[in-house]
Amino acid sequence: MTAHEEPPRAGTSPVTNKAQADAVNTLEAARSELAGAALPLALPDAEAGRRLIRETLAQLDDYVIPRYRSLDAPLLAVVGGSTGAGKSTLVNALVGYPVTRAGAIRPTTRQPILLHHPQDGEWFEGQRILPNLERIRGSVSAEPLPANQAGMAPDAQAITSLVLVGHDHVPQGVAILDAPDVDSISDNNRRLAGQLLAAADLWVFVTTANRYADAVPWRLLLDAASRDITVAVVLDRVPPAAEEEVRTDLKAMLDRHGLAAAELFVVQESALDDLGMLPREAVSDLRLWLASLAADSAGRADVARRTLNGAIKAVSARFEAIAAAAAAQDAAAHELRSVCVHEYDDALLRILEATKDGALLRGEVLARWQDFVGTGEFFRALEQNIGRMRDRMGAFFRGEPAPAVKVETAIETGLQAVILDEAANAAENVDRRWRSDAAGRQLLGAADLSGTSPGFDAKAAAAIRSWQEGLMELIRTQGQEKRTQARWLSFGVNGLGAALMVVVFSMTAGLTGLEIGIAGGTAVVGQKLLEAVFGEDAVRRLAQQARADLHTSCQRLLEEERDRFLGRLEATGLDGGTVHSDMHLDHHAKALRRLAGAA
Repeated sequence: MTAHEEPPRAGTSPVTNKAQADAVNTLEAARSELAGAALPLALPDAEAGRRLIRETLAQLDDYVIPRYRSLDAPLLAVVGGSTGAGKSTLVNALVGYPVTRAGAIRPTTRQPILLHHPQDGEWFEGQRILPNLERIRGSVSAEPLPANQAGMAPDAQAITSLVLVGHDHVPQGVAILDAPDVDSISDNNRRLAGQLLAAADLWVFVTTANRYADAVPWRLLLDAASRDITVAVVLDRVPPAAEEEVRTDLKAMLDRHGLAAAELFVVQESALDDLGMLPREAVSDLRLWLASLAADSAGRADVARRTLNGAIKAVSARFEAIAAAAAAQDAAAHELRSVCVHEYDDALLRILEATKDGALLRGEVLARWQDFVGTGEFFRALEQNIGRMRDRMGAFFRGEPAPAVKVETAIETGLQAVILDEAANAAENVDRRWRSDAAGRQLLGAADLSGTSPGFDAKAAAAIRSWQEGLMELIRTQGQEKRTQARWLSFGVNGLGAALMVVVFSMTAGLTGLEIGIAGGTAVVGQKLLEAVFGEDAVRRLAQQARADLHTSCQRLLEEERDRFLGRLEATGLDGGTVHSDMHLDHHAKALRRLAGAA
């Protein structure tokens, strides 16, 4: 049993056949998908899409799903119309009693009133339809209440309840609901009027001889035509002398707008009695039409199925529109994510490029390395007799070397500066590009993410030191073999580690003049030293592993910075990585189209 399904009870008709059960399952699945749809980004069509979602969920909950479950429930005829059209007076005349007159219903603050035959009450007392409205059982009183207790709920107060009134004068099989004005000055009342009309099996639309061409009611009537809803139009307060002319004109308008099948009833202008009632004969044609419909079970079923079919068609069309809005959201999220990923990927590439083009061997790093390995005369000797370097390397370094840790520190400082600079550039670029887009501006709000996060410099330094420590561990692991142990112990782990770092940063692209010669010599010294200890293949593997570890460390650092932006995107429920929500919605739209016509 789903969250929207009630247990069967007396007076209800539970799903009794497989086709009906399959249809309800299709509707429930569509509703579940729609309830999870989100249009969180500030796109031009987002607000319209959110409104469509709300309205479609209400249509499914208030009418489509409960009607499909209970095809034999009484018809709900909603009486709607513009302010002053005489809806309540018409409803009173239909039942022959002032049931909707202000003060005639307890409780006194007027809510929408649903009139039904007493034997039909159980169909409406539960949450089968309009589940978000509380049920209040009203009673009829012949004593009017004081004027200051009469009237609709205050405009600022949302109406949250539905008054149920049983009366023998309402024909069994049809219930009548008096709705708020469709053009009410209250937003709440207008929304509720639309909700109640969407929950109707048929509309009794009331207008007047003076206002039948107004725009607001015609928008609703055209919506009814598009959804194939059964409509009865009541032309109220018509002067007898103008009846033929007004009837003819309104009938022509209905025909032109696809409402030729609508029943048209004319209520002549008449004086009201002391209770505010029309003469009974004024609405006799409408009363007889409703009574005949109530007495015809096949006719009622035809009206219900026709309206249900039209409602499902309308819901499927809304699903398509919502799917398009969801696709736009996914596309916008994908673009924002791509911008962010691209900028930080570029930053990573620039950092790695700086580690292999010789740039980091300038300045302080180069000076500390020269202090460590010796003087410039050594490099000249190296160039003259490079072939005998492996044999001479051990003897050259047997003396106490300069502290290798200075080389490590210089490398850490230089590499940290590169990482900080590129991370800041990426953040600035993403912030700028996101703020140039409405959805991106919404996600960023007042936050300033245009620089690195607090403490990022310390994180970068720690990551570099961790990488350097990893290099030392690589050297220790490589030096476990007995044949190399004596050699690497004689140079020390820090010395070999410094050499390996220099080899990792040894490419000379980007250097000019004297720097090329110096850096080139620097690379050769580091590489030959390591080869003398571990062998050429091992050095190649060590350098590749060291570079891969550096790539991973820098990538992790930048991903944490990047996630400051992506986290805001993911918090909306859109990660921008996969476009799929519109596909699911479109799938349900197709399923609903197939279901339409089978009701």
